[in-house]
Amino acid sequence: MNKAELVDAIAASAKISKADAKKALDAFVSSTTAALKKGNRVALVGFGSFSVSSRAARTGRNPQTGKAIKIAAKKVVKFKAGAELAGKVNKK
Repeated sequence: MNKAELVDAIAASAKISKADAKKALDAFVSSTTAALKKGNRVALVGFGSFSVSSRAARTGRNPQTGKAIKIAAKKVVKFKAGAELAGKVNKK
């Protein structure tokens, strides 16, 4: 599902216009991004939680040449699914 399909689904489910659904989705994405930039955790009960983790610098290999390269440290976003979401996805 891409963003346009998600906006359509939100609009249909909430019985609101597509424009309002897009504004709501954009607001959610920008608010979540801002919170993660500050290092905060975003938890949605029943759905899951987004958090930021630090990845240490390390040495990797160029697959074409086999030469060692340095990979810089960086922050990565992680998502952990909540029990309710995981249960619904795994339900047969």
